[in-house]
Amino acid sequence: MALNLSQKQEVVAELADVAAKAHSLVAAEYAGITVSQMTAMRKKARETGVYLRVVKNTLASRAVAGTEYEVVQDKLVGPLLYAFSTEEPGAAGRLIKEFAKGNDKLKAQVVAVGGQLYPASHVEVLASLPTLHQALAMLARVLTEPVTMFARAVKAVGEQQGGGAESAPEATAEVVADAAPEAPAESA
Repeated sequence: MALNLSQKQEVVAELADVAAKAHSLVAAEYAGITVSQMTAMRKKARETGVYLRVVKNTLASRAVAGTEYEVVQDKLVGPLLYAFSTEEPGAAGRLIKEFAKGNDKLKAQVVAVGGQLYPASHVEVLASLPTLHQALAMLARVLTEPVTMFARAVKAVGEQQGGGAESAPEATAEVVADAAPEAPAESA
């Protein structure tokens, strides 16, 4: 169905708004994908925070003008599916990579992140980026590692000096008992 001018302007405005907020863009050739496969991909895209849209290249080119994805304008050739990652940078790459495994007709053509244009093969790199939860878990691990190493070193020094693990709880209990102020007597 052909769009009239006002509908095209709405599509460009919507796509420009998404592009302005997106972390990454993957444009993939989708010719030959069945309706059921496209429906499944759209469902997965909604679940993972990916804005997925099939739109004419001229409209997409106008929409990305003035955004960091302006670098892709010359590469928008052929029937393309646009996947913008709105929550995590690697989400669009993971989506396209996952569905390309099951369908050899889905091929990434353009990958853009942070105003940089990358070859289509970089969809693998984009897909390998950690999710937000994975990144937070890695950060927590990095932050707790020095404390863990210090605790192990203190324990090793204590064991070398003959204190061992058997006397450590007793010594800790004595120190805590000595350091604790006496509780005031309850008044009735």
